[in-house]
Amino acid sequence: MIDVNAGKKECFFEDLHQHDKVVTYQVGGGGHLDIDFWLADPSTKLLAKQIRQSTGSISITAERDGRHEYCFSNQMSAIADKLVSFNVHGTIYVSDDEDVVAPIEREIRSLASGLAAVKDEQEYIVVRERTHRNTAESTNSRVKWWSIIQAFVLFAVVAWQVYYLQSFFEVKRVI
Repeated sequence: MIDVNAGKKECFFEDLHQHDKVVTYQVGGGGHLDIDFWLADPSTKLLAKQIRQSTGSISITAERDGRHEYCFSNQMSAIADKLVSFNVHGTIYVSDDEDVVAPIEREIRSLASGLAAVKDEQEYIVVRERTHRNTAESTNSRVKWWSIIQAFVLFAVVAWQVYYLQSFFEVKRVI
């Protein structure tokens, strides 16, 4: 998780090989929960770009091995800082020669990949739950204060009506 300040951008580098799934991200707090994201290859060729998205998953087929750059930008916001949760997915490159890799090793790698996907999904769900809980707590607080204000207004109107009705029943004599 990183904080991307208003008007700033945060960039990271990752050494990639072909057919890598690079980044999944989610904006967890601040403003409208949107952020700009882009991914460039070692020759600064733009491979993927997402503008004002709250969540994203970028899969690329790298044309060549090398250091790829990915950035989260909050430059469109002048006030709100953004909290971004992201995961970088990598692949362990081991040759798939039949003589070297036993079937059980292939199965273990497959299970490890599935487990990593489940872990990433759980982290995504935790951030999403935190966002929804904060929204619900904010809404509950507003409802509470609105109810208190309504109660004061109700008592003020009742007091005014009692005073006004009382004036109808007063005996007014002229001496």
